[in-house]
Amino acid sequence: MSQTTTYQPVSVFAPISIGNVSIGFDILGLAVKPIDGQHLGDVIRIQPNQVDQLVCTGLFVGSLPSKREENIVWQCLLSFNQELLSLNIQPQTVEITLEKNIPVCSGLGSSACSVVAALAALNEFYNKPITEKQLLKMMGVQEAKISGSLHYDNVAPCFLGGLQLMLEDSEQISQSIPTFEDCYWVIAYPEIEVSTRLAREILPESYDRTTLVKFGQRLASFIDASHRKDKTRAFAHFDDVVAEPYRTTLLKNYPQTKRALLDLGALAIGISGSGPTAFAVCDDLAIANKAKAIFEQEYIDSEVGFSIICKADFDGTRKI
Repeated sequence: MSQTTTYQPVSVFAPISIGNVSIGFDILGLAVKPIDGQHLGDVIRIQPNQVDQLVCTGLFVGSLPSKREENIVWQCLLSFNQELLSLNIQPQTVEITLEKNIPVCSGLGSSACSVVAALAALNEFYNKPITEKQLLKMMGVQEAKISGSLHYDNVAPCFLGGLQLMLEDSEQISQSIPTFEDCYWVIAYPEIEVSTRLAREILPESYDRTTLVKFGQRLASFIDASHRKDKTRAFAHFDDVVAEPYRTTLLKNYPQTKRALLDLGALAIGISGSGPTAFAVCDDLAIANKAKAIFEQEYIDSEVGFSIICKADFDGTRKI
């Protein structure tokens, strides 16, 4: 007598992330969480259903595609079902609920959150038939449909947590990097839409040798200092020489805000991912609160925009 598998409802949360982290274009990403304890990210809920169905809720549901076929979560379901069939596992019909709590095109890894939460939840629902490494590869492929290119600097930290360095390695996609746990990451979303594709198209096709050397020096210095716990050296040359010089034209008041934050005593300021979200790094809570106030006064010109004080999120995607 064959035994019937019972599938239980699951809920999975995926946190926001800072892509590039200024000095690591496409190869460095950090998962973050608000210090006030709120869950800032996307939630996916999956339960058995008579037919496959996608339900969308959340603060930013209005910015999602109206057709389910165009929703990346629906595409994740179709892709995952194909992977199940390749493993001789019969897909079940399910209802997927996406709780969209992050603005799209925000520079906070919005599409990565949806992709990571969806595929992680599906894997949990089927009792983890797919390995972590293969699941991460699937996440990268799905997220690339939105961003226009394959890079893991949002999906890897969102999934695995912490600060992740992307590797060009067939055995390992990313490597965890030590972080400064006393640092606060103040993020500010000004509610202007910056498409990842547009933000990439504005970049030059090639860079001169001097720029490439500076990029390598800054990234190597930061990684080395992070392992040695040398915070002063880590943030001494925390400048984005690849994307920020070109993307500042897309961001209102960013140069003025950056100067004010540096004068305040912030360790570093940068653009999160493709923008428009910006961030400031502070190692003092009082300075972090003042940085938040500067962002709200100088950078955010909208009732929907927000600024939040965060710390590194070491848990990554998890069941809730």
